[in-house]
Amino acid sequence: MEDTRNLIDEFKGKTNEQVFDELSKKRQNLEIAIENVEHDFNIGSIVRTANSFNVKKVHIIGRKKYNRRGAMCTDKYLEIVHHASIEEFLASQQGRELVAIENNVAAAPLHEKKFGDNTTLVFGSENNGITKELLEKAHDVRYIESFGSTRSVNVGAAAAIAMYEWTRQINWQ
Repeated sequence: MEDTRNLIDEFKGKTNEQVFDELSKKRQNLEIAIENVEHDFNIGSIVRTANSFNVKKVHIIGRKKYNRRGAMCTDKYLEIVHHASIEEFLASQQGRELVAIENNVAAAPLHEKKFGDNTTLVFGSENNGITKELLEKAHDVRYIESFGSTRSVNVGAAAAIAMYEWTRQINWQ
């Protein structure tokens, strides 16, 4: 029977557990945190992109349920951890640099950031951004430059851009 899952050829015919295990052997040390993102599809999209970059872990802070269709089953191939509170999330982040991607506050441009290996990128709600409580705990706050009439890109797109920039710096420098 043909494997119709959206997998690269080396993983075709393997169980979900085998794919997870093989990816775990070469995970990036990047982690992603999603705080109170309101649109289910955006969470699924971020999870799918996190799989594409083979991130170490995705943290979902606050709201637990999301539309897994947007993830295209990629949630089966990476570790997703739910944290009921910011405090619980922060306890899991010892030794990691928290870099908030936010456009509603004073921030520096993403393209000027020099990333370290132990980074967690933090993304917040589409309407209200990252909560003040979590933003105050971030080690750095960056924004993605916009050249059109809108002040920001969709949170799923922002996550993809930031994951790419981290990967570009850590893997190709």
